Amino acid sequence: MPTRTDFPTDAACRTQMHLARQGTISPEMARVAEREHLAPELIRDEVARGRMIIPANVHHEALDPMAIGLKARVKINANIGNSPTTSSLDEEVEKLTLSERWGADTVMDLSTGKKIVETRAAIIDAATTPIGTVPIYEAMDGITDAEDLTVERLLEVIEAQARQGVDYMTIHAGVRLEHLPLCQHRVTGIVSRGGGLLARWMIHHKRENPLYEAFDEILEICREHDVSLSLGDGLRPGSIADASDAAQFAELDTLGELTLRAWERDVQVMVEGPGHIPLDQLEMNVRRQQEVCHEAPFYTLGPLVTDIAPGYDHITSAIGAAIVGWHGTSMLCYVTPKEHLGLPNAEDVKQGLIAYQIAAHAADLARGNKRAAKRDRKLSQARFSFDWREQFALSIDPETAQAMHDETLSDDYFKSAEFCSMCGPKYCPMHNFKDVDWDEIRSVVDARKAERAAA
Repeated sequence: MPTRTDFPTDAACRTQMHLARQGTISPEMARVAEREHLAPELIRDEVARGRMIIPANVHHEALDPMAIGLKARVKINANIGNSPTTSSLDEEVEKLTLSERWGADTVMDLSTGKKIVETRAAIIDAATTPIGTVPIYEAMDGITDAEDLTVERLLEVIEAQARQGVDYMTIHAGVRLEHLPLCQHRVTGIVSRGGGLLARWMIHHKRENPLYEAFDEILEICREHDVSLSLGDGLRPGSIADASDAAQFAELDTLGELTLRAWERDVQVMVEGPGHIPLDQLEMNVRRQQEVCHEAPFYTLGPLVTDIAPGYDHITSAIGAAIVGWHGTSMLCYVTPKEHLGLPNAEDVKQGLIAYQIAAHAADLARGNKRAAKRDRKLSQARFSFDWREQFALSIDPETAQAMHDETLSDDYFKSAEFCSMCGPKYCPMHNFKDVDWDEIRSVVDARKAERAAA
């Protein structure tokens, strides 16, 4: 198979968007077409117009390319990474393995603790999924106060991560100095770690966001290594009370401007979305992002549709995720039960991903995805025919499905029994339905119709 270096191209630009705009179907596009069951020409055209991205750093050798966009399946991102107080390199690599096992399409390493560079190197080496980062976290390593950050330090880290193989980076370049007063009366202020650090820097220095001012330099790094930009929502609402406010939408307008600037340099872009939005505002938020950001893929954290369920925010957010996925969000960032409470462990990662697999699949069904509908139909047919093993195999979590069945009916005999422990053989409606003599029923119905007609 040809590699990207086999294609004639601008030596300073190695991006999938650049190749697509040349009319080239790259090996990565061909692989995406295979995985999505779509025509390679469609993938190329969607990448060229910016409505689909293929995060594929030229240095990420283990990558199995995938796509994020309206024409693709709804994707799921899992966040992993250590903190200054918790976790180790081995634990984070284990979380990566579990994330890929439980259906993550991309994984973000959000490490802020010890051995950030070493942890990320181990993750990239092991990852077949695209790896994302938030470079400002590493830029803060060894710095006590955000005020001491420099644009040189930020660019140095972005360059180093690009060379290491990071496929996409969250860059909070849309948080402008003029937006900060709009946050003054919020219930939860600024909840983005990157947004908060940059706000503190701007207030101290009384200057514009250094990432906004250095955006052209960032684009040049992305062009060279094909790093996709995930334009961060540093002013996203962190509570239902702050949803859809002036600060959120002022930043969104800037992200639309930055999207066009990135496309001018053939850099792939997706746009990050809000974390806390009530049900009645979800569709509006998706439609507004798609309009303002020119249909660049939307990547949302949740959103959580209520704030009252700490410990269960994988559920409150999966509700919102399914709905925004239906309306056009291209990737859903999972939320674990530990959201707002602590660093997730391996079991939390699993629970978050299971919830988001359900949300993404539900969104694919609503968007008319034929493969999603086929899987639902096959599982329903297996359920009706009491093919328990096939039902387990088609489920999102086969081990849990079988364990719950076997908790009360564990013998192998019950794997072919036409009932479960809920109804038993006497009350099972599907079992009773299958015993109906439909020829006899039709005869009775026809006779009754004839009697009514004669009367």
